[in-house]
Formats: sequence, structure tokens, C-alpha cells
Amino acid sequence: MKPRNFFVLAAFGIASSAFAADPASQTLLKQALAAQGGEPLLRSVKSISFESSGYRNMLEQSERPEGPYLIEFHDLAELRDHANRGLFRHLQVRTPLESYTSTMTVANQVAMQTFGTRQMPGTSQDVKIAAEALALSPERVLLTALDAADTHREADTVLHGVPHQVVGFTLDGGRAHIYLNQYTHLPSAIDYAGPLARGGNAAYLGDVVQRTAWSFWRLDKSGLRYPMQWDVQINGMPDRTMMLRAFKVSTDYDRPLVEVPQAIAAQFKPDAPPRDPAEMPLGAKHPEIAPGIVLIEGAWNTALVDQGDGLVVIEAPISSSYSRKVLAEAERRYPGKPIKAMVTTSDSWPHLAGIREYVARGIPVYALDLSEPIVRRTLSAPYSWRGDTLHNAPRKADLRLVGGKTVIGTGPNRIELYPLRGATTERQMMAYLPAHKLLYGSDPFQKDRATGTYNQPQQVSELVQAVEREHLQVDRFFMMHMPVAPYKELLEVKGSED
Repeated sequence: MKPRNFFVLAAFGIASSAFAADPASQTLLKQALAAQGGEPLLRSVKSISFESSGYRNMLEQSERPEGPYLIEFHDLAELRDHANRGLFRHLQVRTPLESYTSTMTVANQVAMQTFGTRQMPGTSQDVKIAAEALALSPERVLLTALDAADTHREADTVLHGVPHQVVGFTLDGGRAHIYLNQYTHLPSAIDYAGPLARGGNAAYLGDVVQRTAWSFWRLDKSGLRYPMQWDVQINGMPDRTMMLRAFKVSTDYDRPLVEVPQAIAAQFKPDAPPRDPAEMPLGAKHPEIAPGIVLIEGAWNTALVDQGDGLVVIEAPISSSYSRKVLAEAERRYPGKPIKAMVTTSDSWPHLAGIREYVARGIPVYALDLSEPIVRRTLSAPYSWRGDTLHNAPRKADLRLVGGKTVIGTGPNRIELYPLRGATTERQMMAYLPAHKLLYGSDPFQKDRATGTYNQPQQVSELVQAVEREHLQVDRFFMMHMPVAPYKELLEVKGSED
């Protein structure tokens, strides 16, 4: 599980326009501003600070694409300095397996990320996303829309069972829509399809619309009305919820919170590419772990299996562009040899986000039967904002669903696929190469590099039980995040935590 990016923003600018929008939208926005406390009050707000608790549904790593989802518990402290255009966010994440803190700082167009005590420079993309987050905040979104060049009224709709009036505008090339409650005139929600919406893991979903719904409004002594509950959806799926515990308007704060240390600022490169999953380099190590079996090691392992008449690729991590890198490496190592199949063993995004490239090339894709909904959703997603091979040249998928033992190829590198069907490994399957007594176990658990222990005994036991159920003879195994290791290590792990 990887940290999500949260940030501190200071002294940045965001594009706006003095051109007038259509009168109907201006009337609605001014009515909404009056309901929230008045345009003069909102423009005069110097700072907003709050503390909140909530949770995030790990949509990108859950066993069931329709839920229930794995969750992270979040404690967030946030400070927005509107007088100096600054924002501070400090996030603490807790799960049953780990906890960590993260912060991101952007000051004077310089970004910094902090994880625990480790500080590192961010990217210019961090600055842009941070600026968008501030512009679309509850206390600024109406003003952002009011100042936009293309603000316009759209058709009324019903949201949460209540009639709403809708105002649309554009920010950073992304469409935005504000939903104004017809009774209270307050903004109930905003939809946004720009960079902020499609950052991080959400990028593999293609064209992303992020909806933030605001509710449980509080009237502050300053006269400002502010939502105490925020619910965020990504393409209609529930992403996260937070409830504000404490809330202050225009109070003093500690200035060092929104300052980037000079040593970090000196390392910041404004022209450096963003930390985009689509642009991750191919793993540098490519050992042959058995004759004709190459493991491309990296943050997400991929395997190439030479079956004589063609290659089988195991896993399609993170993006179409990463898959193109894998395919280029396959061509370099095995010139002219076709890719006869690719196997995705899990419905988690690191395993299937790159399947579109294989489908675009007419390569058969093997996936677990229970993963069919999320696989087809990934293949059918529109990619107009970025584009990839499948978007530019649509093609029907040759999808082969695995519900029981499934064999790919013949000879010494024959592959057998088996569903795991465990309590926590419901949507994963393993790939077995019987001639080498070698098992690829998908991604149910990881090994702590510092202690050498396995961090999830329950999942270890489920893989072992699946091996025993299928009567496999295994000497060695490897995983998406693990190199080859002796299988006996797993037999020594207890089936439940101490």
C-alpha cells in the first residue's frame, strides 16, 4: 500500500480571467455567495484551518471492485493561508498492517514531500495540483467560478433527492460543475475532471471525474458557512470521507509550516517530469530465474516466459506505457518472437492497469473469472485526456477467464493457472511452472526487508493451502514484490498472527 500525496501549498498562482461570464451563472453564484456569508466576507477570509478524521476506500487495491473495500483511516490537519495563497496538510494514515505520516509543501513555486522524517523535493505537477485543490476548496470554489472566463449555467438536476442548479466552468483544461442547492443556494458538490482528479492511482481509470460532496454545514461566528463533512467519489465510486473535528477562520498560525527548507528548495527542478505511474522506468534488473524465464524486477515485477513458439508475459503493471516498455524489452531479448499470451493475476491496479496495450496488439489476456467486471471496466474506459494505443485504435479483447486449472503452452515452460479462492485472496490466482517446481504467487503478502519476516500470515497460509489443494510440488516461488525465494520459508510461517 502506497501513500497518497497530500501537501502544503504557499505563494502559488492559479489562472483566472477578468472576462465576464453569462449573466445567469453570475446571478446564481452571487446568490450562493450570499448564502455562504457574502462575497466580501469570502474574499476577505485570510485563513482556514481544521482537523478532521475519516477514511479512504482503497479502490485501487481491493478484492471486490464493487465493494466492500479495504480502508485506510485518516487523520488530517490542514491550514489554508488565503492571504498568502498557502495551504498546509499533514496526514496520518493507519491500517491494520502499518501507519505512516505524509506532508507536502509547496512554497514560492517549489514543492517538497515529507514521509515521516524524510524530506524530498516534489515536482511542478505537485504545485499545479495543490493550486487546484485550493481553488476548488469550499471557501474559494464559488469565487473561482465567478472569476472564470467561461462560466455558464447548465441544466438543472436532482442531487441527493434535492433539486439543484448547475454552473459549469473550466480550470486547467478540466471541466468543473458546481451543484447549488435550490433551497439553501449552498454548493452541495463539485465535479472536476482536471489534473487534481486523475492524479496518482486514479490515472489508470482513464478519463476521471472527481466529485466532492459537502454537507453538515456549520455557521461560524465570523458569519461564514462551512461544510464539516466531505465525501469524495471517483467516477461514481466512493473514494473517501472525512469529518471536521475543529474549524477556525482567519486565525494566526506558525509561518514555518508553509516554508520549504533552503536545502530542499535548492534540489527542486521545476522542469522535472511528474511522478506519474505512466512514466515509471522499467525495472533495471532482469535475471533469468530458470531456463527461458526472465524476471523484470522493479517496484512491480513482471515475468517473461519463453515457450518456444512464443512468449507469455505475467502481469501488466501500472499503465499502458509501462507495458510498452516490457514489450520492447521482450523484443530486445527475444527478437522476432511473438507474445502469445499475457496473464494478469489480480484485480489490483498494479496487476492490470497495463492490459490495454496487450489487447490493442491482439494478444490474448488471461484473467481470473471473478475479476471480469474490473478487467472489462479497465478495457472500456475512455482515455481522451491522455490517449493510448487502445484508445486510438479500439479492438475487441481476446479475454480468457480462469475459473479452474488452465494450461498455457507445452514443454518445459508450460504454465498452469489456478485461482487462490482464499478469504483475503479471493480475486487472485497463481501461476505454476511444474518442470521447474516454480510458483508465481501473485501478491497476497510481502516480506519485510528489515526483519526478514512475512507481514501477513493469513495470506501466506491461503497461498500454502491453495498449493496443497492443487497438489503442486513447489521448491521456489516469487511474487509481484518479491524475488525468487525458497518455498520452505512459507511453510514455516504460522497460519495466524501471534
